[in-house]
Amino acid sequence: MILQRATDLGGWGAFAATAWPLLIALVLAYGVRLLLRTLSRRAVRHDPDGMRARLVKVIALPASVALPLLFLSVAVASSALPAPWIARAQHGLALLGMLCVVWLIVRAVGAIEHVIVRRHPLDVVDNLQARRIQTQARVLSRMGQVTVVLIGVSLALMTFPAIREIGTTLLASAGIAGVVAGLAAKPVFGNLIAGLQIALTQPIRLDDVVIVENEWGRVEEITSAFVVVRIWDERRMVVPLQWFIEHPFQNWTRTSSQLLGHAMLWLDYRTPMPEVRAELERICQSDPRWDGRVCVAQVTETDRTTIAVRLLVSARNSGDLFDLRCAVRERMIDFLNAHHPEALPRMRANVVRGATQPAHTLDRSRAAERREQASACTLASPGAEADADTDGPGASPARTH
Repeated sequence: MILQRATDLGGWGAFAATAWPLLIALVLAYGVRLLLRTLSRRAVRHDPDGMRARLVKVIALPASVALPLLFLSVAVASSALPAPWIARAQHGLALLGMLCVVWLIVRAVGAIEHVIVRRHPLDVVDNLQARRIQTQARVLSRMGQVTVVLIGVSLALMTFPAIREIGTTLLASAGIAGVVAGLAAKPVFGNLIAGLQIALTQPIRLDDVVIVENEWGRVEEITSAFVVVRIWDERRMVVPLQWFIEHPFQNWTRTSSQLLGHAMLWLDYRTPMPEVRAELERICQSDPRWDGRVCVAQVTETDRTTIAVRLLVSARNSGDLFDLRCAVRERMIDFLNAHHPEALPRMRANVVRGATQPAHTLDRSRAAERREQASACTLASPGAEADADTDGPGASPARTH
């Protein structure tokens, strides 16, 4: 339509003056795009993990869009189009170019984060330093990307005269606008500030073991707005960043992954504690999950029927500790069953016989007593029953029952 209007306004001369610059710009743009794609593929093919390949991958895609826009801007400026059309086209191309610059900066920040994460892997034995660096890199990267996008969009919008007038009006009434904007943006800026605090002070880091809302899990992801905690049963808990600043929580790997844990046993008062301690030491020494620091058996509580024995052990991390506690509990019960069954808890009761017992209970008790007496007499004098059948009125008192 633009070319048709140019033809109507100035004939074929104006059309040629407008079409040739645009055509040349499109050809150059296509050539530059092909060149950048070829360079990107070649760099990735020769050194997929090298610095040059990453740099080319970051720059190639935004540049393949920004450079054609630049060529089109130059072509439009040198065309024979009317001045208002040129101004509108230049404004649109400038907006697209500004967004390409924002896109390039966002990709560059992400590439820097990717390099830092690759150089500090988490799959090592002692990954405390790696988790600290990765947390800072991820949080600061997200915050930087969000900030760049907000600034870029704001600058793009300010190029419109109507938006500038609205901004001037808002600045004139800064009191009310500031209060309204502050209330509306409180969650966003609260999470941004919380993310900055977490990046600097690091109350949590990636792969930390935490207890949040009475749930055990690991920090799987930290974004600019929330934290993803992977629960032990594969659920995911999404927690706002600000929650970790305003609420207490447990971090089991804040300075080290080593932990202490206990297994409780309720045993009988006749439990031989020296044998229990010796067996606990044998169990710990034979288990590779024990880190060699703590192996203690103590009686921590007593009641009327049992004693509470705490078997305290240590491990390198929370996963090993849980498995070690279960193994200690199971093997100690097997040991007591096999060698000291008297140590297992049992119920004791004192049977009281008296007039307050029910009649049927007394009858059963008396019948049991008669049977016991008859058995005792039979065992004491094997011929007493036969003699009792022949006893007469003149039997001697010694043989009368």
